[in-house]
Amino acid sequence: MKFTGFVLGLALFLVACQPKKSEYVKISGFAQGTTYSITYENSENEDYSNAIDSILKAFDRSLSIYDSTSVISRINNNDPTVEADEWFVNVFNKSAEVYTVSGGAFDITVGPVVKAWGFANGPVAKHDSAHIDSLLQLVGMEKVKLEGQKVIKRFPEVKIDVNAIAQGYSVDVVCDFFESKGIKNYLVEIGGELRGKGTNAKDRLWHIGIDKPSDGNMDPGKELQAIIEIDNKSLATSGNYRKFFVEDGVKYAHTIDPKTGFPARNTLLSATVVCDDCMTADAYATAFMVLGVDKSKELLKKLPGIEVYFVYSNQQGEYEIFFSEGMKKMIFEEK
Repeated sequence: MKFTGFVLGLALFLVACQPKKSEYVKISGFAQGTTYSITYENSENEDYSNAIDSILKAFDRSLSIYDSTSVISRINNNDPTVEADEWFVNVFNKSAEVYTVSGGAFDITVGPVVKAWGFANGPVAKHDSAHIDSLLQLVGMEKVKLEGQKVIKRFPEVKIDVNAIAQGYSVDVVCDFFESKGIKNYLVEIGGELRGKGTNAKDRLWHIGIDKPSDGNMDPGKELQAIIEIDNKSLATSGNYRKFFVEDGVKYAHTIDPKTGFPARNTLLSATVVCDDCMTADAYATAFMVLGVDKSKELLKKLPGIEVYFVYSNQQGEYEIFFSEGMKKMIFEEK
């Protein structure tokens, strides 16, 4: 009995000595034409909302094609005085890496074709075959290279659009800021791409919902396909169920195949990628949507450290799922 009492007393002592969780702060706002939602443990009683807002505004001044004064816009407009900054260099180098590994499925020079299909701000969509073929002469990362801080184009008309990777990278940038401040528990979400470290206010790992990829499911979180539990990982999802149009009875989704110049036609409805950094997750989520299920499975064999959750349709139009072995361990089920 004395021994049991000692163990119980020791357990109570250890529990009492556990440091209490600090208050968690949640901030939200707008950046890159989308929203952001960030939660972090405020152990130092610091309000970082203004600092984060400043970081994201500076990020836009580097990589936003919607800001005519940004670094990327000046590069696209062939400003001879512009030099690439660190953010642009990092995104360009990662884009070139994924372009090569994916066999060209991910390509940051495809922007003019995307615009021609009406999936970007710009003039009225014009996507007849002849026009698309003319634009394809300007597509391909072999037509652009980085020498130091200068971007060299084979043709001046080549345009760079990093929207399929920049949001993921902006998540990493904010996370790097938190790391510099010694914050150990946070969840950073920008435009649906996110990264979580540590635990939430209830001392549990962060739970992330994957939306069901059904047409008309426009409200994130309303209909969930699955819940993923992440432990110091990043997550990005790409899908064709929100951005599309129907013309002459044919559905055209916003994921453009850089090789054909036309929307990718395959059965993959959404691709969720989990890996260490959000920039990589964001890029491969797009690449997988272009490649489709079978080619993506083959590519996965060459990508250690990347886990996926695919939702696709079978010949009967019914939903089917595929997930990697590592992802299987992350799928959360209520007990």
